[in-house]
Amino acid sequence: MSKNNKSPQNAMNIIAIKAVNTKARGQFEGVNSENLPQNGPQSVQLRAQLQLREMILAGELPAGSRIAELTIVEKLGFSRTPIRAALVKLEQEGLLDALPNGGYAVKTFSERDVAEAIELRGTLEGLSARLAAERGAAPVVLNEARACLQAIDAVLSESTLDDEAFASYVKLNEQFHALLSELSGSSVIAKELERVCGLPFASPSGFVIVQANTPKARDMLVVAQDQHWQVLDAIDRREGSRAESLMREHSRIAQRNLREVVQSQTLNQLPGVSLIRKRS
Repeated sequence: MSKNNKSPQNAMNIIAIKAVNTKARGQFEGVNSENLPQNGPQSVQLRAQLQLREMILAGELPAGSRIAELTIVEKLGFSRTPIRAALVKLEQEGLLDALPNGGYAVKTFSERDVAEAIELRGTLEGLSARLAAERGAAPVVLNEARACLQAIDAVLSESTLDDEAFASYVKLNEQFHALLSELSGSSVIAKELERVCGLPFASPSGFVIVQANTPKARDMLVVAQDQHWQVLDAIDRREGSRAESLMREHSRIAQRNLREVVQSQTLNQLPGVSLIRKRS
């Protein structure tokens, strides 16, 4: 039980929803459907988008099901215009499929789809790390990255981690990966990384929560953190090949977490993960 007395499963669900989609989180950092401004057409659209996403990730709209626009309008209490705009945005995020005859359906993903997205992220992050090492990284960004890792060290200094610690790790981990992208100085790679991390479950922390509440949770994060420090050292020493190799290996942790979650008996209890189809 965590210090704040939330149940492990409820806390896991809360963090998992936040960790599913980096692109969505980047757009709405610190924003949820309760604290958005109430006035203005854009605010209404954002509220509709957030609430509809929450319904999908919570399983209220099952994987593969067709979205009945009128039903959503009645359930959420918005007019059809912001609901339609929200549906378009969620299709762009990759959570919905546009149907040939109009309308949308909740998208499903094969295990291979997710594995390939993670592999692509690892490849791009490896390239970004290599270029950062070869070109020479900006000292100010290197210092920010070191400070971020020191903050993660502080989180991991406890022998066991509660829900608040996992939430802190997720936030800091995303921050460090964003700084790695910035270190390369490549706007092209940064844009491609943003795109691939916007794919559901492909973000650096997409499957961190799978390990929360397990005995080996902290150990897994300690291994990942050591890789963080090693890649930063390689960039600082201008060792491009080493930096690239480390980042590609780093993505293997996410691949292992993916395999564990699709084999889990609690698959449907993890928000968003029920959208992944198990291999037949």
